[in-house]
Amino acid sequence: MLKAGEKAPDFTLPDKDGNPVSLAAFRGKKVVVYFYPKDNTPGCTRQACAFRNAYEGFRSSDVVVIGISKDSESSHQKFAEKFALPFLLVSDPERAAIEAFGVWQEKKLYGKVSMGVVRSTFIINEEGVIEKVFPRAKPDTNAAEILAYLEGQA
Repeated sequence: MLKAGEKAPDFTLPDKDGNPVSLAAFRGKKVVVYFYPKDNTPGCTRQACAFRNAYEGFRSSDVVVIGISKDSESSHQKFAEKFALPFLLVSDPERAAIEAFGVWQEKKLYGKVSMGVVRSTFIINEEGVIEKVFPRAKPDTNAAEILAYLEGQA
């Protein structure tokens, strides 16, 4: 997993509407990139809704929020509509960004080992450098932790 101080790998991935979203397009702004395992699962839904509920705080600070998973564009579209998610959701079925950021890892669930996305959040500064990493982010508190961190940096 990438660490604070490292350059964030650029990516261009489709959003829920099929429009290309490139990390480089947001240079000059802080960007929160959060990786999550799957749309419409309990933890991922709670995390997305927490970002939705905190979104005004991000927007008023001119911070871009991007959620990334392996789900399809149509899955993201339904997920965003169902929960009124106002931020970008991008689709990474080939795991380009997921692997570049190092969040595709071995996971253990009920003693079973498998590969998957480790829920992680990265704050990327205006120059495209990772400022802070929240590895193994908790769905219910991740958005609030990030806002608190950003407000402390202001």
